[in-house]
Amino acid sequence: MLADSHCHLNYKGVYEQQADILARARARGVTAMLNIATRESEWDAVIATAEREPDVWATVGIHPHEADQHGHVDTAKLVERARHPRVVGLGESGLDFYYDHSDRARQQASFRAHIAAARETGLPLVVHTRDAEDDTAAILTDELGKGAYPAVIHCFTGTGAFADKALELGFYISISGIVTFKNARDLQETAARLPIERLLIETDAPFLAPVPHRGRPGEPAFVADTAAFLAGLRGEDVEVLTRRTAENFHTLFAKTLPA
Repeated sequence: MLADSHCHLNYKGVYEQQADILARARARGVTAMLNIATRESEWDAVIATAEREPDVWATVGIHPHEADQHGHVDTAKLVERARHPRVVGLGESGLDFYYDHSDRARQQASFRAHIAAARETGLPLVVHTRDAEDDTAAILTDELGKGAYPAVIHCFTGTGAFADKALELGFYISISGIVTFKNARDLQETAARLPIERLLIETDAPFLAPVPHRGRPGEPAFVADTAAFLAGLRGEDVEVLTRRTAENFHTLFAKTLPA
């Protein structure tokens, strides 16, 4: 059992090879993949892939890079589209102050709209945060005061303190192929101590291919390499880690389970 908790199967260059990419993932034991949306124009295609492939599920959401162009995507619109049986999460949404492709206030407003949708639907929020750790933590905490909602910090690269805060709030943390990079010492230290019951793994394909695939487009099959590295880092049996992270995926994204 392996679950890729975050990938982009409908991006240009990926969609054209989607059948082969999925076949390679399945050959390496990947049994679940979450296909993430980043803009409204992707929603139909992302959902269509999930309708066609029984081991692929979908999210609907707006990436913080796209917040300026999506002021019309409010909580009600997210909730409406999340009713689809193959939509199991919301996002990715959050704050990206590294690139600042969208106005920060608009990013924050979009983020809060997604959190409200997660609270209303009970579906997990997939959180993107880059160079915005304090603001992200503040918004997550403030919104939790309005009512509980599930969430995962995707592609975690933050500080140990931010990991502790996310865990304190009851959220999951997803580790990507970045953990295999030589210069990721701080991330490795944090990943080694995360409680296994809150741990997910992902590829963020087609980005962030892990060692030994650096320089190539990422794909869900590579989640097996990240899992093997992470198990070694944590001193755990790889089969135990892959099974438990897959179980965590289905626990968090409970809509993936049979009715």
